[in-house]
Amino acid sequence: MRELVAAYGAADADDAVRAVVVTGRGRGFCAGADLQRGASTFDLDDPVRKAERAEIGTVGGAPRDGGGVASLATASCRKPVIGAINGPAVGVGATMTLPMDIRLASETARFGFVFARRGLVPEAASSWFLPRIVGIAQAMEWVATGRVFDAAEALAGRLVSRVLPPDELLPAAYALAREIADNTSAVSVALSKQMLWSMLGADSPWEAHRVDSALIDRLGRGADAAEGVTSFLEKRPPAFPNTVSADYPDVVDPWPGTKAD
Repeated sequence: MRELVAAYGAADADDAVRAVVVTGRGRGFCAGADLQRGASTFDLDDPVRKAERAEIGTVGGAPRDGGGVASLATASCRKPVIGAINGPAVGVGATMTLPMDIRLASETARFGFVFARRGLVPEAASSWFLPRIVGIAQAMEWVATGRVFDAAEALAGRLVSRVLPPDELLPAAYALAREIADNTSAVSVALSKQMLWSMLGADSPWEAHRVDSALIDRLGRGADAAEGVTSFLEKRPPAFPNTVSADYPDVVDPWPGTKAD
């Protein structure tokens, strides 16, 4: 949790970073919580667990869920996040991928929202993310059964956008990241990510229309739009001058924002 939060924060602050690829080391992506402490594994009255979570605060009067802390850091990162899911992704290993913008899977990947089989509920804000990604019926099937399923089922359920042979997974993820880095405005991509995710909770398309209009007005006057059009007309690769750190307009409210108490 701490390492992911730090990595996303560093990527967001570094203009040299245009996209983030997240994968697992070894044969698995993430096998979920370590259950070796037995019955007290999820008991926040356990002194060890309480000490581990001491610094992350509360939300709604309850200690914050660590998976949610990591997921919200993923969502807050303005750089596109690509999940390269190379093997089993179970429990928090599955839910931590949901705020990622694009998910690719190896043929060896396995997924499981296994919480009901452990007497828990889905964490990492996945009750918000999962139905929006795959639809409520598919989300409920996977959550209610808690079963582990393969990459083909994940693709059919729209949890991932592509399934690839193991040796092609990372090259495909890096190629996608390179396509973004080489061809697009960093500011445009950062704003687009914030707009698309935040509008999933909008009450009306008028909210999107308001933001669209303000940003088209702002960006249309800027150096990136001029370069985008000029490079197209001159049939050359673009060299967008603007950066997220210096030129990100304050039109879109930071998403998902900060609501912990």
